[in-house]
Amino acid sequence: MTTADLDARPRTAGAFSPEDARRDVPVLHRTVNGRPLVWLDNGATTQKPRQVIEALAAYYAGANSNIHRGAHTMAREATEAYEAGRAAVARFLGAPSPETVCFVRGTTEAINLVAQSWGRANLGPGDEILVGALEHHSNIVPWQLVARETRARLVPVPLLADGSIDRRAFEGLLSYRTRLVAISHASNTLGTVPPVREMTALAHRYGARVLVDGAQAVAHFPVDVGELDADFYAFSGHKLYGPTGIGALYGKPEVLAAMPPWQGGGNMIEQVDFTGSSYAPVPHCFEAGTGNIAGVVGLHAAIDWLTSFGRAEVAAYEESLLEYAQQALASVPGLEVLGSAPGKIAVLTFTLAGSDPGEVAQWLDRDGIAIRAGHHCAQPSLRHYGLDSAARASLALYNTPEEVDRLTDSLLRLRRSAG
Repeated sequence: MTTADLDARPRTAGAFSPEDARRDVPVLHRTVNGRPLVWLDNGATTQKPRQVIEALAAYYAGANSNIHRGAHTMAREATEAYEAGRAAVARFLGAPSPETVCFVRGTTEAINLVAQSWGRANLGPGDEILVGALEHHSNIVPWQLVARETRARLVPVPLLADGSIDRRAFEGLLSYRTRLVAISHASNTLGTVPPVREMTALAHRYGARVLVDGAQAVAHFPVDVGELDADFYAFSGHKLYGPTGIGALYGKPEVLAAMPPWQGGGNMIEQVDFTGSSYAPVPHCFEAGTGNIAGVVGLHAAIDWLTSFGRAEVAAYEESLLEYAQQALASVPGLEVLGSAPGKIAVLTFTLAGSDPGEVAQWLDRDGIAIRAGHHCAQPSLRHYGLDSAARASLALYNTPEEVDRLTDSLLRLRRSAG
């Protein structure tokens, strides 16, 4: 990198500094293959601050109990912690009340819940489900399964050359046969941020429901489900600096109230008899069995940690870091970044001429740099570029310009070694 490049590095926005975040994340201070770790696989999972780790340990050490059904002190404490987590998620999403939030294992389970509950009850022969071509497999396969069962039809929404949604095509595909639109709030491969609010308004004109996959969005910018007017919004805790195995589904109250339970078991019932059963009110009717109570506690801690930084300042920092990374990677001969839609999140999926993506990832790993290689569970979006696989570096609030420099320098050495 030149002196001019270094001078162009992103400056700290407002009171936020990536070092503030890095101090809290223990794993970022380890070494890999004798080099300081550079974690650029945030699109797959984010690393956890000590506040989340300590919250999990404190729960298991001092408050572990099942919830909702116990009369003893620890049951009350665990229930209060669980429901406090629900209220925190509702505030985080701008939801009207905690009762609009259902806890699930993650975005995948949330989408499957909607597909199997709402989908089975509302889809029929000839109905159409519009799904963007940039979607993660988790927002494609559940709709294929329910469409096959109900004889509905899955309709892909094409992309433009820059990886953005073809809005004109989307408008043309909408009709009164459209029953649901499934769309990501941010793409895990291209970084594209579709115009969700505008797409939702168009879909609602035809009476269609809208499900938004927010797995890649919630860590990068504030979300307000009321402003989006989406009928469903799903996200995963582990993409939000929280534990694995926990996530949330927001649903509009009237939509959730009309949905039948998906799974049966404890916690989701009022009365059970061999002649029939009655169910607990929303959202508990969608939370069969013992949930990930500790996961909710950890998710609450993750939300508190993330929101302790200025969300607008973090978003501005990530935007400037992305711009710096794009300029730095442009110096690597033969490297091509996929997706250039305006307003994209800090995801850089790329190919390197003459090098297999898996080999690129292995080379970088020797330098302590963790990226992802493969199809990223988004094969249709890669096929849009005629590819089966690619490498991906995904940035987060704790990444730094110096880490981008290490990535760039390692790729340049790979190019030189390849001749």
